[in-house]
Amino acid sequence: MPDIGKRTVLAFDFGTKSIGVAIGQEVTGTAAPLPALKARDGIPEWSLIEKLYQEWQPHIVVVGLPLNMDGTEQEMTQRAKKFANRLHGRFKVKVETCDERLTTTDAKAMLFELGGFKKLTKDKIDSVSACVIFTSWAENQYLD
Repeated sequence: MPDIGKRTVLAFDFGTKSIGVAIGQEVTGTAAPLPALKARDGIPEWSLIEKLYQEWQPHIVVVGLPLNMDGTEQEMTQRAKKFANRLHGRFKVKVETCDERLTTTDAKAMLFELGGFKKLTKDKIDSVSACVIFTSWAENQYLD
């Protein structure tokens, strides 16, 4: 596995109907949105996630952790943790979670700047949120 700072990172913005996806590179500190995945009550089509792993061969995976504004957990926090555990169990790649408070707000603002209201589609918001999760995670790697 490459050194910290040179890894490929797959990031997910977990949701019950849609799961945003982004691929990030630590060396550049940037991520690109990938098509969001449909989910049924938080359960994705696992074969599509397997294809993502095969195509991108991530060294680490990051799942956004939805917390309340005061930092406490909510039902979605537990569901995102369960999703992260399933990813690790199925694909045996290290999975970390990252506080995702306000990522959707940031993603909407970024998309609006790029193209106004017509860019604000749910799947784009979810995947850009995954980019924001990657960026937040990457920035925190160097604070420890």
